[in-house]
Amino acid sequence: MSSLLVFPGQGAQRPGMLHDLSLQVLDQASDVLGEDVRQLDSVAALHSTRAVQLCLLIAGVAASRRLLEQAPAPDYVAGLSIGAYPAAVVAGALGFEDALRLVSLRGELMQQAYPKGYGMTAIIGLDLASVEALLAQVHSDTTPVYLANINADNQVVIAGSDEAMGLVASRARSQGAAKACRLAVSVPSHCPLLEAPARSLAATFADVTLKTPALGYLSGSRARPVIKTEALRDDLAFNMCRVVDWRGTVQSAYERGVRLQIELPPGAVLTGLARRVFEQGTVIAFDGARLDTLQALLREEGSRQP
Repeated sequence: MSSLLVFPGQGAQRPGMLHDLSLQVLDQASDVLGEDVRQLDSVAALHSTRAVQLCLLIAGVAASRRLLEQAPAPDYVAGLSIGAYPAAVVAGALGFEDALRLVSLRGELMQQAYPKGYGMTAIIGLDLASVEALLAQVHSDTTPVYLANINADNQVVIAGSDEAMGLVASRARSQGAAKACRLAVSVPSHCPLLEAPARSLAATFADVTLKTPALGYLSGSRARPVIKTEALRDDLAFNMCRVVDWRGTVQSAYERGVRLQIELPPGAVLTGLARRVFEQGTVIAFDGARLDTLQALLREEGSRQP
């Protein structure tokens, strides 16, 4: 049996999320960025895409270091969108300092491309085919809207202009969707609208040294392991404009023998999604759980290895 650490994407952030983390990690991040990162998790600061993404990176790395101080490393890591960056750091493929610089630039590029009027909306209660049909009805040059995330069989996320998302949401509700709600994401991630920012990020990535992952790194867009450094570079740089197949990623992990999934902070959204796939095993979030319990679960799962 195997274990998996997962890292959430934008929308999981909350005010104050950095304040209980390791001072060593916070000081390291502050030194690299030339600013006090403790100021990034205020209510006002979290309106910034850059601040949100940096908070998610720092929280994921800090919590992972604490978890793995007295527990064996997991077999796999995976991250949803920006969560891929702390996943790559924990896998030993991307240095934390490089990740901080890249994520800072990533957030700035995304925010500059679409400072207002765009975002993401979750639709719950309709299958993928139904949502895709609605997107085809609404999408145009003046009302751009795209599929962004496949989170579960009956939960997808769309991205685009406010007007277009509003039209799709209204039609989704009329077709029986249980919920169609705007997410706390101010840019249209995981769709062609972000191809230009992704290319700019890729140009910076070309000068960053990556290593072969020491742990299994599962791509959230490809839903399979990425081993070669150039493929990892492509995966990280361009995941902002590619559809997230989180349903497929979790299913891929389960099929590879994963029976323990631990979600790193903040929140427990990915834990809820995984329960629909994990017929056997344990899914649990770092937030709200005892640290020694999580470490014991990792040790127990590791002891079952053949």
